Amino acid sequence: MLPEWLSIKPASTEKYEKIKEQITNLSLHTVCIEAHCPNMSECWSGGTATFMLLGDLCTRGCRFCAVSKSAKGGNVDVSEPEKLALLIKEWKLDYVVLTSVCRDDLEDQGSGHFAKCISSIKKESPDTVVEVLIPDFRGSEECLATIIASRPDVIGHNIETVERLSAEVRDRRAYYRQSLTVLRNTKKLNPHIYTKSAMMLGIGERDDEVLQTMRDLRSSGVDFLAIGQYLRPSKNHIRVVEYVRPEKFEYLGAKAKEMGFLYTAAGPFVRSSYKAGEFFIKATINKTNKLSSEVPIA
Repeated sequence: MLPEWLSIKPASTEKYEKIKEQITNLSLHTVCIEAHCPNMSECWSGGTATFMLLGDLCTRGCRFCAVSKSAKGGNVDVSEPEKLALLIKEWKLDYVVLTSVCRDDLEDQGSGHFAKCISSIKKESPDTVVEVLIPDFRGSEECLATIIASRPDVIGHNIETVERLSAEVRDRRAYYRQSLTVLRNTKKLNPHIYTKSAMMLGIGERDDEVLQTMRDLRSSGVDFLAIGQYLRPSKNHIRVVEYVRPEKFEYLGAKAKEMGFLYTAAGPFVRSSYKAGEFFIKATINKTNKLSSEVPIA
């Protein structure tokens, strides 16, 4: 039985239904639906959604994730960048999150298509802040450079869990040290871009391991951190070992601030694409852009 602090709001507003209808009609996908996100009502009712690119079939088999799996992903919709950009422009969104399934079956692992989506949004809505949550691309710097060249404002990649549990929780092709390398390489390729990561609690991790993971992320240059509760999508997924109390999330949020993260969202329903940090991140980016524009040209 879920504890009293884990009460999920039903998604039943008029705006939610309108957004769902538009997404369905355009054959677009959202991680909100595919990953059974508990924040769907809150985010969609506020006109925010996290779009999932490259279809709804993932080539990885992570044992915590509700997204459908397949050794070969579906067909790539070449019109997706244009449809996505026009929809975001219509909604007048000033902050969007893009993620994708893993596409190990594609030569460039889908990085080129991902970049086209970012560029299309920037073209149609130049003031929209674009946050992306990327796969590890098997550690490929070339794929990562393709994403960076399309000029997203924030690049996120999730560490998911502590190092000891990584092999049990994630697909064998995704591992702890590789994820840290992706985050470090992002800063190496563009030191000015903001980076973000996320981890879930309640699958058997120890407190000292969580703190070490946070230190590893911070030493890899991560600016923004999300920490949430793992919720089991079905009996076929790894089980929940513990429902972490809100007080522990508050403690971890305070420790993250001590470590130097610019912003941390920590709570039972927090997810990597959760909008809790959206306003802070946007304000940080706008402040950086303003300072850059005020630097005199030599």
